[in-house]
Amino acid sequence: MPRNGPKVTTGSVNFLAPPADPKETLFHYTNVELANGKDMKNYELARHTVQIENLRGKEQSVSLDTTGFQYFRLAASHKSFATDEEIKEEYYPESIELIKKLTGATKVVIFDHTIRRRDPGVADTSETRQPAAVVHGDQTTISSVARVHRHLPEPEAIEALKRRFQIINLWRPIAVPAYDWPLALCDYRSVKREQDTVPIKLIYPDFEGELLGVKYSPDYKWKYLDGMTPEEGVLIKCFDSIQDGSVAIFTPHTAFEDPATPQDAPYRRSIELRALVFYN
Repeated sequence: MPRNGPKVTTGSVNFLAPPADPKETLFHYTNVELANGKDMKNYELARHTVQIENLRGKEQSVSLDTTGFQYFRLAASHKSFATDEEIKEEYYPESIELIKKLTGATKVVIFDHTIRRRDPGVADTSETRQPAAVVHGDQTTISSVARVHRHLPEPEAIEALKRRFQIINLWRPIAVPAYDWPLALCDYRSVKREQDTVPIKLIYPDFEGELLGVKYSPDYKWKYLDGMTPEEGVLIKCFDSIQDGSVAIFTPHTAFEDPATPQDAPYRRSIELRALVFYN
């Protein structure tokens, strides 16, 4: 059972530092070989201390369409998370059904996943992913539409883009509670999307994506769930094609070092799936 943790904690969090030239295109190479001797990125980060509310006992106060994220409690049948092949064969299908159940979606396509295992002595690489300790949004409108074209046959993609679609991450701890470097999520209602975010080109070996850099604002309302267990998880909305102001469009999020973490807490292990979510 989760502990009776603090109602509010603090985190020293990395945000995108406002670019000197607002018109400059920001970029981030995903590996050193791609950068080929150039700077890996052309932007800086700025640290700010923020207050983060613990929603333990108030999990139902948030939802995908209001705040941009939604907690759930349902253990996964797949437990090992040992290899990518096992995860795709066993964890993907049950996760597709879970996302459908929680959202009412008619079609879900998982396009990748990341396992993170915190190890203070290991660099963050594509093979040894550490908790992502910078505030960000995973997708822009451009990259979200590109994902549909990338992962669906073209005739199907054209039809799917005529209706509502979302990109949603499914995040959960693996094996042990996530007291160590937990996940903080920002209530979308406290975000001024056009003012607070900047697109960043994410350059992969075979294509270019985009993510959202998030600048600091004192208006943000940060939330987390203290000591999330492997039986718990959270859906994180990264994009919604409905952009008329009626629903949350995305969720800024970051890992953070929680000063309330028990000294004997095991290092965080977690998995996040990224899914295209479609509705008829």
